[in-house]
Amino acid sequence: MINEIMKELEKLGSEQTKKTYIKHGAREPLYGVTTGKLKPIAKKIKKDYKLSMELYETGNYDAMYLAGMIAEPEKMSKLDFDNWIKKAYCHGIADYVVSVTLAKSPLAQDIADQWIKSDKELYASAGWSCYCWLLGYQNDSLFDKEKIYRYLKEVEKNIHSSPNRVRYAMNNFVITVGISYKALHEEALEVANKIGKVYVDMGDTSCKTPIATEYIQKAIEKQRIGFKRKNVRC
Repeated sequence: MINEIMKELEKLGSEQTKKTYIKHGAREPLYGVTTGKLKPIAKKIKKDYKLSMELYETGNYDAMYLAGMIAEPEKMSKLDFDNWIKKAYCHGIADYVVSVTLAKSPLAQDIADQWIKSDKELYASAGWSCYCWLLGYQNDSLFDKEKIYRYLKEVEKNIHSSPNRVRYAMNNFVITVGISYKALHEEALEVANKIGKVYVDMGDTSCKTPIATEYIQKAIEKQRIGFKRKNVRC
């Protein structure tokens, strides 16, 4: 089955999408398949633990992304997640495949806590990103307020001296706490004001780093404080 899927991915790829992904850190092998084209494949497969493991192991960017879409996080062990983050070679995989998949697992907070402490850039980035996904859809009661507050203060102290992608994920963490975690909304806004504009090298892309104060303020104006998504990610 995996051979058939890889052939299908190859047919769906485009050079333009491939170039875009490479600008964002992807590398060969990849075909350049958009998320929109991956969704029908994922819908057809549904959820398949074994197949998701096999797809991820190919090292093909598109296959690794699809692996996250069909994964069964509740069946994945700590060893599985350690293997996934170890093989995540760019932020597109670490922050939008591994961390999203982890956020659906009962092991999420324990593993994310470990990764946040790592001196490896993509491990730490994925850890912070996982909390962004979690806080954005889980009930506030599932989080230790003191721990989240400590993380806010850690961001305040270390964000500007942290590695590139970690700065981006930390900044998103402040925004997410400020918007989706009511218990520390005021504290997050205070931290956002203190850290100000965060510089992240986005390479040869048009992407920009959001300014935390502006994002939180917009949410206040739109009365969206406390907003939660229905799923980890739409």
